[in-house]
Amino acid sequence: MKLPFIDWIWRAKGSLPLETPMSPASAFDKLDPLFQTNGTSYEIEGDTLTFSKHNPAAQDKLATFTSGTLTVDEREGRSVLTYKVTSPALLACFLAPLLFLALGQVNVAIGEYEKSKAEAAEKSGKDADKSEKTDEEDKDVKLHWFDAALGAPAPEKPDKKDKENEKYEKYSPKTAYILAAIFATLYVVGRILEPWLMKSRFRRTLSDMPSINDINSVERLSRE
Repeated sequence: MKLPFIDWIWRAKGSLPLETPMSPASAFDKLDPLFQTNGTSYEIEGDTLTFSKHNPAAQDKLATFTSGTLTVDEREGRSVLTYKVTSPALLACFLAPLLFLALGQVNVAIGEYEKSKAEAAEKSGKDADKSEKTDEEDKDVKLHWFDAALGAPAPEKPDKKDKENEKYEKYSPKTAYILAAIFATLYVVGRILEPWLMKSRFRRTLSDMPSINDINSVERLSRE
């Protein structure tokens, strides 16, 4: 199912011109170490490599993208690697803020409902127990005679408004909004950073420059 208007949320695509002409087989041979990880399977058909990952390990350099295709073809006399990959993790990070915002709004609605319900019950006299407690709280708090003799200040009468606010504080959407902000930040950072890191890994892997392991191997052979 293709949804071009929202595909960008969890899909990444791009192209990478190679430094030197390279056949698809040679390019995929160089890229092979990136796909030799637990839970990763791939198959090659002509100029296209298709891969998928099942529960990739954290050490997997391409763990963010669990499926996709890589294609190597010729464009204007140059070999070009084209990739299209999919990331359920990015989709989850995109949907999580929406979920937490919805939960926050549900909390607000429940709090407003409970508040209006309590106010209505108090006005109609249906909440007698609550009224009695309120009357007791409204009475002045007497100071013990011994404390009064010592000049201690009289205790402050509890603020009714503060108690009401504390009662409905559990319906505050603050926590949900904070979590929504965290996941939104994770999505924005991941959506920009992860495709860049993947392209950078492809570039280094397909580069003509020898790797550190290759240099060490040559040095060992020369010493022998």
